[in-house]
Amino acid sequence: MLVPLAHGLYACPKRGRFGVVAPSDEAIMKAFLEGSPFVFTGPDRWNALGLGSTAVFASALVYNTKRSGRFELGGRTFELRRVAFPQPPTPEWFVVDLFENAGSVSVVPAALSRALTRALKRGAFDARRLGKMSDRFGRQSTREWIHDAIRSASA
Repeated sequence: MLVPLAHGLYACPKRGRFGVVAPSDEAIMKAFLEGSPFVFTGPDRWNALGLGSTAVFASALVYNTKRSGRFELGGRTFELRRVAFPQPPTPEWFVVDLFENAGSVSVVPAALSRALTRALKRGAFDARRLGKMSDRFGRQSTREWIHDAIRSASA
């Protein structure tokens, strides 16, 4: 039996021990974006970096190469943005992404840079890869904050 998730998008739910099991966010995105590349990002990934971010979003943030906008699919809300991202994304890329979105999660870039310096000193991230990721995916201000943190960590 098919269940509609959105106009033209259906799921064939499986039965689990406790009833119907909804499709995963990843399965929904794979079908909705018709196999084009995507990556889930946002507060869940940023908070896991250990840089002091404790944000929460009501919807999943998904970067992709096909669509932008807010979509409700299967009772869940997804914020899609057409943004460049590496495949597969690395922790260093998520650091750059956090700097790029610092304003939306109420994190001060200076405090984030200090936390990044401490994390680099303890070896939590690859400084060389972080520099490359910031050069490729970050705005000028992001590149400056990250390269300052890299310099401070190596001093």
